[in-house]
Amino acid sequence: MSAQQRTPKNTRQPLTSTQTPHALALLPTANAQHIHLRDGEVVLYRRSRSLLYQCRYKLADGTWYRQSTRKASIEHAVAVACDLYDEARYRQRLGLAHQTHTFAQIAAVALAELRVKIDASTGRTAYSDYVGCIEKYFVPYFKDKRLEELTHTDVVEFELWRDRQMRRKPKASTLMNFASAWNKLLAVAVERGYISERVPVPKLTTKGEKGKTRPAFSEDEITQLLTFMETWQYEGLRAVEKEIRPLLRDYIEMLLLTGMRHGTEAMGICWKHIEWHTDKGVRYLRIWVDGKTGGRWLIAKHRAVDVLRRLHARQTDLKHISFDGLFAERVPHLLFRFSNGYQPPSMNGTFRRLMRDTGLLKNTEGQTRTLYSLRHTYATFELLRNSTDIHTLSKQMGNSAAMIEKHYSKLTATMAADKLA
Repeated sequence: MSAQQRTPKNTRQPLTSTQTPHALALLPTANAQHIHLRDGEVVLYRRSRSLLYQCRYKLADGTWYRQSTRKASIEHAVAVACDLYDEARYRQRLGLAHQTHTFAQIAAVALAELRVKIDASTGRTAYSDYVGCIEKYFVPYFKDKRLEELTHTDVVEFELWRDRQMRRKPKASTLMNFASAWNKLLAVAVERGYISERVPVPKLTTKGEKGKTRPAFSEDEITQLLTFMETWQYEGLRAVEKEIRPLLRDYIEMLLLTGMRHGTEAMGICWKHIEWHTDKGVRYLRIWVDGKTGGRWLIAKHRAVDVLRRLHARQTDLKHISFDGLFAERVPHLLFRFSNGYQPPSMNGTFRRLMRDTGLLKNTEGQTRTLYSLRHTYATFELLRNSTDIHTLSKQMGNSAAMIEKHYSKLTATMAADKLA
């Protein structure tokens, strides 16, 4: 026998896919603690007290990965290990993650991240909208699909299905929320290594019909509303009405006196977010709000002090603290809440009933007024009545100057009527 034909006794020989399973019966490595395959880049082994074989394999970047073959038979375990290795190498060449995840699995991780930020109040206000898009639309439709396998046709068909579910054609702002939620999910998938950033995943469309400008109130209508609420707030019959009616009155007036967004911005204010600010000998109320466009300071009109005093008077747990002490001690309690500390999740229903009772629910064009109409009213009054410049107003309201000019361009010409005529 020649030297090339002789094999040293008990020398471990790597197995190739063409040698299995017949070679296993001939080699002592078949019963060894570790079985080396594919030039040592695949290792098969069993943990103590386990009948199933595990494998680890090394890819081109030098990284080792571990997976269970879920097989107790050595022949089957070798075949599975080699298949796992081949698939992982193929996916790596294509720029794909070495292990696949379903859309639902990736969505679950993205939702968990969003909820952590929402609960900690460290995320954008829009994150709650993203959660709704993912839970109500993305997951039910794409559930078991693979993100990296989605095509443009898949996305188009989803958008048609979504529109049918919504029973309307989404406005541009709604489509932007969907697109942002989609991009957030993709970002999580890339960050976690579920897909490669080189994988071209189709985007959602953001082109839709522009929403109509929400109806504002006229000065006479605001006077009518404020006068009506003075008695309306005491006419509630049930316990909850006796709490929410005066609270809504204060809520409405604060929105009209600041231009802040209803919902997260207003409902998130605590006493510690309010302070006195003195400029050129004049004392102003300054309020920190955090919402859709991030945090900012805004200045409340002087009449807002009366609103805050009413709120303070109803919060029995804070009566031992003076009004000015609420700001100085940076009291962490919420501003808009019942006397027992409970904050209603929404004021929309009570506001709608108030609008119905006052006859102000719809404007002359038949458009329904919402709480957002108060913010629109604030902007209109500032531009027309107070001649506030667009740059200052944009800082106060948390919008860009371009956005203010876009929505109120008709008013800006009216502001300069005396100069233009």
